[in-house]
Amino acid sequence: MVSPARILVVDDEPDIRATIKDILEDEGYAVDLAESAAAAREARRARTPDVVLLDIWMPDLDGISLLREWSERGGLPCPVVMISGHGTVETAVEATRLGAWDFIEKPISLTKLLLVVSHALEAGRLKRENEGLRRQLPAPAELVGSGRATQALRAQIDKLAAHDTGVLVQGEPGTGKETLARALHERSARRAGPFVTVAAGAIAREHAAVALFGVEDANGVQHGLIEQANGGTLFLDEVADLDPELQLRLSSVIERRALIRCGGHEPVAIDARIVAATAQDLEALATAGRFREELYYQLKVVPLAVPPLRERSDDIPELLRYHADWFANRDKLPYRHFPVAVQNRLRHYAWPGNLRELRNLVQRLLVLGSGADVGLDEVELALGQSATAAAAPASAAQAPAIDFGLPLREAREQFERAYLLHQLDAAGGSVGKLAKAVGMERTHLYRKLKDLDIDPRAPVREGT
Repeated sequence: MVSPARILVVDDEPDIRATIKDILEDEGYAVDLAESAAAAREARRARTPDVVLLDIWMPDLDGISLLREWSERGGLPCPVVMISGHGTVETAVEATRLGAWDFIEKPISLTKLLLVVSHALEAGRLKRENEGLRRQLPAPAELVGSGRATQALRAQIDKLAAHDTGVLVQGEPGTGKETLARALHERSARRAGPFVTVAAGAIAREHAAVALFGVEDANGVQHGLIEQANGGTLFLDEVADLDPELQLRLSSVIERRALIRCGGHEPVAIDARIVAATAQDLEALATAGRFREELYYQLKVVPLAVPPLRERSDDIPELLRYHADWFANRDKLPYRHFPVAVQNRLRHYAWPGNLRELRNLVQRLLVLGSGADVGLDEVELALGQSATAAAAPASAAQAPAIDFGLPLREAREQFERAYLLHQLDAAGGSVGKLAKAVGMERTHLYRKLKDLDIDPRAPVREGT
């Protein structure tokens, strides 16, 4: 069940607080009350509001000063509506400059109150959606295909979307686990809330606790990724990469539906659906003591297996058309048609890199090819290059062969891939050691590995 929108009312007059509370609760909102700036800080610390109604004139600290404090310490928590009994033009200008969303004058009109709150909630929702879109990787986010396996998967998602239980998505690298999680979110009652992705392996270990759980200190509150997912879905990608301490803290969050921020002492309520994903065998890791057993069972309330692309051959024609259209629109590339002979060839290909490999292949054919139709010879050449690379990984004694007929960008990517694979082998598969060896910050390195379709966890690296 999705929690109602939460409104924080900050006003030093008891009658006004009570009146606004009764009106908003009658409309189905959850309401927190604060009689002073100090109480407002504590209320915001305990639970993040969706809208704040803030009185300008209060005895301990006026609303403008509190608004300035929030604005200077990490930004406003949500849309803030100022309540004014006798404001001035200067006050209104200053409040607007500090980010106030709207004003309500005393005596408060019931109609205007409900209208302003409704509009403020919508503005907050749109802002979260826009921020979420900016965080997304530029990749398609739809479950494409009408084959039997995909139809069965879509039916499972529709069934799970009606409930609010945790889900563990399991599948090989590149199968589209995040796409599935997004599809589940969009079909659920939480669709209007945020979808927050936590790429466990991409967070530097020394910053992971703050990034996930947030922090509170003398400078204010910084909300972590888990708290940012309140009202929506938290997607934990490659959850097996979390270190033991974070696994323990995450287990506590799931058990208590609350977290304690770094530096904090009081629990903060959490209302988010957790969808975890992994390409590893979590059960085996838990049995071997390399993953917390209680967290494994907490995440695996409902397991969901994503089939590899080789088991979805009926979807290949649709996937080719979809990605050709998507890249043509996104990158302004000429659209190219995949004839039946090409479709049949690709339907019988093993796709070791799954959907990720198919996307890369389509993009390459659109960038490098010419003509309205994709030819079989182009496809064989592209697949042959992948197979040759797979049969001959780079080593210290064998310099990577660079195709000098490629454009500069493609040739550079070819060299970078061979270079990083060699360094990764030398580092024994450790991304931390690899980052030191190549002189890259770990977050940027993970992004580079993903762009080059290198899976550091795979015993035999994808596409090599």
